[in-house]
Amino acid sequence: MLWHRRISGWIRAGRAGRAPVVAIRRAASSLALFALSIGPAAAADFLAPDRIVSFSAIFGVLTFSLVAIAVLLRARDRADTDNAELRGRLADLRAIADRAEALVNADDQRLVAWSGPEEPPLIMGRLPRATGAPDDRAAFLAFGTWLTGASASRLDLALERLRSEGETFTIAIETANGSFVEVAGRTTAGRAVARFRDLSGDRLALAELDARHRRLTHDVAAMRALIEAAPLPCWIRGRDGALEWVNQAYVQAVEAADATDVVRRRLELVDTAGRQAIVRSHAEGTVFARRLPVVMAGERRMLDIVDVASETGSAGIAADVTELESVQAQMKRLVEFHVRTLDQLATAVAVFGQDHRLRSYNAAFRELFGLDAAFLDQMPDESAVLDRMRAARRLPEQVDFKSWRKELFAAYQSVDAREFWWHLPDGQTLRVIANPHPQGGMTWIYENVTARLDLESRYNALIQVQGETLDHLAEGVAVFGSDGRLRLDNPAFARIWRLDPKLLAGRPHVGEIERACRALSASPEEWKRFTAEVAGLGESRAPTHGRMERRDRRVIDYATVPLPNGQTMVTFVDVTDSVQVERALTDRNEALEAADGLKNAFIQHVSYELRSPLTNIIGFTQLLADIAVGPLNEKQREYTGYILSSSGSLLAIVNDILDLATVDAGIITLDLGEVNVAETVAAATEGVRDRLRESRLKLDTHLPPDLGSFVADEKRIRQILYNLLSNAVGFSTAGSTIRLTARRSSEAVEFVVADEGPGISADFIDAVFQRFESRASGAARGGAGLGLAIVKSFVELHGGSVSITSEIGRGTTVTVRMPLRPTALDVAAE
Repeated sequence: MLWHRRISGWIRAGRAGRAPVVAIRRAASSLALFALSIGPAAAADFLAPDRIVSFSAIFGVLTFSLVAIAVLLRARDRADTDNAELRGRLADLRAIADRAEALVNADDQRLVAWSGPEEPPLIMGRLPRATGAPDDRAAFLAFGTWLTGASASRLDLALERLRSEGETFTIAIETANGSFVEVAGRTTAGRAVARFRDLSGDRLALAELDARHRRLTHDVAAMRALIEAAPLPCWIRGRDGALEWVNQAYVQAVEAADATDVVRRRLELVDTAGRQAIVRSHAEGTVFARRLPVVMAGERRMLDIVDVASETGSAGIAADVTELESVQAQMKRLVEFHVRTLDQLATAVAVFGQDHRLRSYNAAFRELFGLDAAFLDQMPDESAVLDRMRAARRLPEQVDFKSWRKELFAAYQSVDAREFWWHLPDGQTLRVIANPHPQGGMTWIYENVTARLDLESRYNALIQVQGETLDHLAEGVAVFGSDGRLRLDNPAFARIWRLDPKLLAGRPHVGEIERACRALSASPEEWKRFTAEVAGLGESRAPTHGRMERRDRRVIDYATVPLPNGQTMVTFVDVTDSVQVERALTDRNEALEAADGLKNAFIQHVSYELRSPLTNIIGFTQLLADIAVGPLNEKQREYTGYILSSSGSLLAIVNDILDLATVDAGIITLDLGEVNVAETVAAATEGVRDRLRESRLKLDTHLPPDLGSFVADEKRIRQILYNLLSNAVGFSTAGSTIRLTARRSSEAVEFVVADEGPGISADFIDAVFQRFESRASGAARGGAGLGLAIVKSFVELHGGSVSITSEIGRGTTVTVRMPLRPTALDVAAE
């Protein structure tokens, strides 16, 4: 216990700050005194070597422990002193930080400092709530939540450069609520510090102007990029009106190399007149907006040009509306065509809008209901239109008109078309269709079915009449369907072919009818062709006809007529009696033709045989009348004149007969050439001059100076005129006048010969152009009746026509019309 108390005292002494050596020395002294106090024997035992070694070890350990304790106590005391100093300094720093934060908070700003990449930033201060900046530190650092997108991107980029490269900045950023905040970034003592300050006054105005300038710059850049890429030519002019900038579409329109080339060469898209119109519009203070024609890339186009003046010049844009104008024109024509088409329809049409007002109508609507066009053009309400129609009694009579109209207007709420039947007071029936528009409104179609209903009634009656008619026809009628089966027949069909009515009632196939009729028919090939046509086996469905002769010597004519839907109608007629009469007439006609041929041959032969002796008689008579041959007495000369006159008349008749025979034989040819009308008329009149003088007749010719010539056979034209004049001379009384008139039109030349003779009776006028038809009139002797027949034959050979008008006691007029240039001649040589 004593040692323990002493060691504790040493420790306390060490705590008191005394040197450890002193303490150790004192411990050693204490040990010596301890050894002396225990006595020599005990001391000797205590100081034995082994005891000494043990004691030395214990003493060393104790000494080391004491020294270590002393060192630790000294270090502890020093640490306590340092801690006290640090606590004082910490308190001082806290006071400084509080004062700095108070100063920062007093200026409406916020500081953010970054020490290292891994350390969280230091944030001090607060921005006003009006800026929209959140107070929460984490929310504040999420700049995208309270700044605009562009401002957040600019700030993030600036902070990144500040922290990585130490690049300072001062920028104004815009918050989401439209406020502006200035951010200044600096580096201090290895730290990146950003100061956020609310702007006010001139700095705020400057920031707003900067933001506005930036937005305008971006907008202008975007607009320029858009206009540059747009296919519409655009341009900007200076105050002097010169081009300063154009887009690529303008460059392509004027076929330049680039925009610089356009500005340098002043290549204009709009012509001078158009530019002058733009200048005048700007002088009046208005925006120029007009459609002008221009030439783009060598092609004429239509452009809608808008040009706006500004303080620095003007700017314009042009839209190519060539296709639009074409489409508009086509649409206008299409609308007009539809309007015209509606006006041509017999069905009345009226279109009402969603507001129940009339939008359009056609002429049939106006005429059907007797409405005034001026009233309809005012686009009246449908109720007003119905009131007008009701006043004109063009609506069905209704006891409760309001309820009827309400039910009618209910069609506007329907999605499907509705149909009404109107029975008007005047007996007409209208089928009214209400067809609603998907976007609202209604199209009313008024179809007047009065005639259709009447036609249906008549049709039904007609069907009944036709059925009765078919049943009483003498012709056999049968209708076969597309499958070849009998659809319709009448009693005459069964009677002609002696068919069993029970067979026909079963609607047999045409093959069955063929087998039933083959017993009477002697023409199996004809029946095969008939069956093929009815069954549709022929190459083409076309009407056919044929004739069958039966074994009982009856002759049946049949005809097949294709009907719609593949049906075929067949008719059978018993023509036995007609065929027998036809055969008899054919035999008789052949005999008459043979007789006529013999007559023509006889006339031609006799005419030729008479012509030769007549020529001799005329020649010898002229020779006898010649004084050089020998003198004749008065009686002989008179007889010689009679011979010459009679021979000439006989020769003329023979020549006429030969001409007619030549025409009938078809061997006559026309020698076509230019015929002078005046000369030909003079030659024809010269031939009848002696006869006019002998008959004491006057010839009055009227020939206009512009008659000219036409293409014909001059010899035949002279013969035509000569025969007409001869006929007029032969039937004119002494002292009368014969008039010959020629006229020319754009297509023909007309010759008119009129006399003042006794005229021709109505019962004979149709026979005057026939051969050998002649009648004496009064003292005039009828001729051979060949003159007008020859005239008609020669005129028709030229493709012309001849007509005659006459009245008893007032003379006769013959008109010949000859084509100026015949193209198709009706000659017998064909």
